[in-house]
Amino acid sequence: MDEWLWESAADLGRGIEAGHIDPVDLTETYLSAIPAHQFSDRIYVRTTADRARSEAKAASERAKMGLRRSPLDGVPISWKDLFDTAGVATEAGSRLLTGRVPGRDARVLQAATDAGLICLGKTHMTELAFSGLGLNPMTQSPPCVNDNDAVSGGSSSGAATSVAFGLAAAGIGSDTGGSVRAPAAWNDLVGLKTAPGRLSLEGVVPLCARFDTVGPLCRTVEDAALLLAVMGGDNTASLSGTTLRGLRLAILTTSAFENLRDRPRGAFESAVERLEVAGASIEAIELDCVAEAMGLAGVLFAPEAYGTWKTRIEANPDAMYPLVRERFRGGAAISAADLVAGWQRLDILRAEYAAATAGYDAVILPTVPILPPKLEAVAQDDDLFVSENLLTLQNTRIGNLMGLAGLTLPTGVPSCGILFQGPSEERLLRTGAAAEVALA
Repeated sequence: MDEWLWESAADLGRGIEAGHIDPVDLTETYLSAIPAHQFSDRIYVRTTADRARSEAKAASERAKMGLRRSPLDGVPISWKDLFDTAGVATEAGSRLLTGRVPGRDARVLQAATDAGLICLGKTHMTELAFSGLGLNPMTQSPPCVNDNDAVSGGSSSGAATSVAFGLAAAGIGSDTGGSVRAPAAWNDLVGLKTAPGRLSLEGVVPLCARFDTVGPLCRTVEDAALLLAVMGGDNTASLSGTTLRGLRLAILTTSAFENLRDRPRGAFESAVERLEVAGASIEAIELDCVAEAMGLAGVLFAPEAYGTWKTRIEANPDAMYPLVRERFRGGAAISAADLVAGWQRLDILRAEYAAATAGYDAVILPTVPILPPKLEAVAQDDDLFVSENLLTLQNTRIGNLMGLAGLTLPTGVPSCGILFQGPSEERLLRTGAAAEVALA
């Protein structure tokens, strides 16, 4: 049964459908593996064993009667600790929220439960989701699967590592500036950032509501498509017959190649070659609107984050890791007029970007320009923390600023991903399914 821990969510679902896997046995396999793992306490904040067993029993009965609710009915997954879970502490990686117990599930968790998925528990994350490294000295910092002495990427650090270490079939995270895509890339996973408004934020602890999105971290593009459909109550995107032949891809050179280090550069170039061999037409583009939008990031993210959390932070500032606390406080110096003007200008830049990229099936770029730094190094050097954090989110932030969906895929080089972005999740998933074959 241990082999189940490394199968895709879709394959587990097919095993349940065929009668080869019982959801009860599958859930018990995960519930046994989690506490036995050396990094369990650094990945899971808490497990929800009673809930999982109850949900597994019901899924098992449905499977026996041929009444499965979805292709993932009976599949156990993890949830980042900012998704409200009824009767279970949801503290968003912050001591500011210690003892916070919501009375109902987040809407996306309820949708997943209605579709038969099993909630294994809540995973560690960066404080209030405001860092891309995955370092959280106030709670726990999950390790990278490729280098256990390095950070795992954030803020959905536990979501990524729960899958990468075989402790969940998939993890659900959030992405405001790269928090799904960065940890997915560093842990060799598929990560889907949805476009703003695609999935409900009801019952999700906020960071910057205008940028916050929900997305899965998983093993395959098929898993991402199924989880998107489950959480959104939609039909699953069809991935059959996908091919790169005839597709037009654009390499975004503006901003995305600044500070790009050797191994991520080599991984990206190799991936591009394989996509071309598979039939994709690829060309480089430069977009001034991206460069200008990147300059607006400091005016847009921190003020909303600080406005959302100012009262709690200033009531108990010592409860926060100082470097994360100061990231929030950076928003205090931005005037309301500058914030409004920034958003008005960003709306114009988003329209320019959409017009410039309309003829491409996706825009591609390295997911993260650096490799995961050593945990102790960023924990002990404040300047390194700040610089590496900014670099971690450099490329992913482009998609958030432009209001896009994004899909990161492994390149085959450890901790190096390739990012596909565009306005439509379904189109990205179809492109990603074809790219996944070429990159394999």
